[in-house]
Amino acid sequence: VQLQASGGGLVQAGGSLRLSCAASGRTFSNYEMGWFRQAPGKEREFVAAISTSGGSTYYADSVKGRFTISRDNAKNTVYLQMNSLRPEDTAVYYCSARLAGVLQYDYWGQGTEVTVSS
Repeated sequence: VQLQASGGGLVQAGGSLRLSCAASGRTFSNYEMGWFRQAPGKEREFVAAISTSGGSTYYADSVKGRFTISRDNAKNTVYLQMNSLRPEDTAVYYCSARLAGVLQYDYWGQGTEVTVSS
C-alpha cells in the first residue's frame, strides 16, 4: 500500500492542524493505520493508531485529549486532528499501515512537517 501524507505547516501554540494520509494500491480497510512523529535529534515515536473499522483508537499519553485519529474507508484516508498544539509537538509526522493482526508497521508515508511556534 502506498501512503501520501499532507496537511503539515506552521502554526502558533494553541492552534490546530489536520493531517491527512491517502492510501492507494491495496484494500485500505484491511489495514490498521498509525501516525508517528520524529522531532529533530530524537527517535521516531508513536502518536496514534486506529483499527481497521475505526472502532478502536489508541494514543500516546502526550497527545491524549488533544489529538484525534479517524479514518474514512470509502475515501481510503486516515486523519489526525491536532488541537491545542504545543511547541513540543514540532516534528515530521508519518502515517503508517499494517495488516490487521501483524505486529510491525510495514508501510510508511513520506512525512509531513509540523512546526509549532511559541
